[in-house]
Amino acid sequence: MKKVLKYVGAFVLSALGGFALAVAGVLIFTDMTLDEYIGKFLSTDLMEFVGVALFSIASFFVSIFIQIILHEGGHLVCGLATGYKFVSFRIFNFTLIRLDGKFCIKKFKIAGTGGQCLLTPPQGALENIPTALYNAGGVLANIIASCIAFVFISCSTAALLKVFLLLFGLTGLFLALINGIPMKVNGIGNDGHNMLSLGKNPKAKGAMVTQLRANALIVEGLTPVQMPKEWFIAEGEDENRISLPEDLDYSDAISLTVELMKISYLMDLRDDINMRMEQAHNLLEQVYSHKEELMGLIANETASELLFTSLATGRRELAQQLYTDELKRYIDTYKSVMSSKERSLWAVAYYLDDNKEEADKIYNSMIMRCNDFLMQGEVKMDIKLIERLLESPHRA
Repeated sequence: MKKVLKYVGAFVLSALGGFALAVAGVLIFTDMTLDEYIGKFLSTDLMEFVGVALFSIASFFVSIFIQIILHEGGHLVCGLATGYKFVSFRIFNFTLIRLDGKFCIKKFKIAGTGGQCLLTPPQGALENIPTALYNAGGVLANIIASCIAFVFISCSTAALLKVFLLLFGLTGLFLALINGIPMKVNGIGNDGHNMLSLGKNPKAKGAMVTQLRANALIVEGLTPVQMPKEWFIAEGEDENRISLPEDLDYSDAISLTVELMKISYLMDLRDDINMRMEQAHNLLEQVYSHKEELMGLIANETASELLFTSLATGRRELAQQLYTDELKRYIDTYKSVMSSKERSLWAVAYYLDDNKEEADKIYNSMIMRCNDFLMQGEVKMDIKLIERLLESPHRA
């Protein structure tokens, strides 16, 4: 019932949004006053009004869909034009990737995002890697598309086409504004925020470049230990005594993600699994102690990983505290597209519920569905982690 109400609410809000944009467009682009518009509205035949309203709502949804594609396409074009290479192109839950020279579509999703274009930066010194045009590409595409739509409004004589073009143009401008005006949404910097921060902060720029390069290799099937060690371990740093930077900004999603990748690297080291689980757990616990500063997605991701290491290191009581209804919903939402969530469920079944049959079922399912996951390196690492824990003489 809650889901039904959620969808109904979203529909009503979208309908009101489409209607509001239509009214705003009429008042801005015509000589009609608000009183005249209301008078015309009240004198309109009911069936005609319903038909126009439904068309406006449909136009609004179609406009959002097209403008999201154009936005991500803008990132793609501008990225490729500045030396970046294609990795993936996602619209809602469907992601286009290229594996072994062939394009294929896989399912993937991230809450709060309608799409995402990921590229890998060109080689070279950090200061020479361009980031401004790549980040600005989406906003530029929305603005250009909207301007073209407004030009065609004056050329068109069909009333319904004018309505669609008007909504399309206003939707594009809206997306350009919310992505272009520097801000953080749920802890994630938008395109405008990234353009400013990356230009002023070399450390943040380095983190973004590392994140994009690592993401490209994970999609190709590499695990963290197969990537350049210097991405995770600074020169002269002892990997057995890794700590988080004292000046780490836990609200900065880009910088924090690189630190979480460092923890994944430690978990993936093929030596003493029990020592690495203990080490990873301590670092994750430190991150999670700043839960109030973390953006929602990273807080849930950290909780899921901390649940896994808690169980792998024998901290059953902590695991029970972490395994809240909220975390269960998060894991359940992403288990079909993120193998790390299946790994957490395996740990719950194996260590917490003492249900070896269910744990085997999850493990075998991961192997059978291995090729379905977008992040091929992640699923390889997760399967190997389970196998290493099963082979370990220590049982949590």
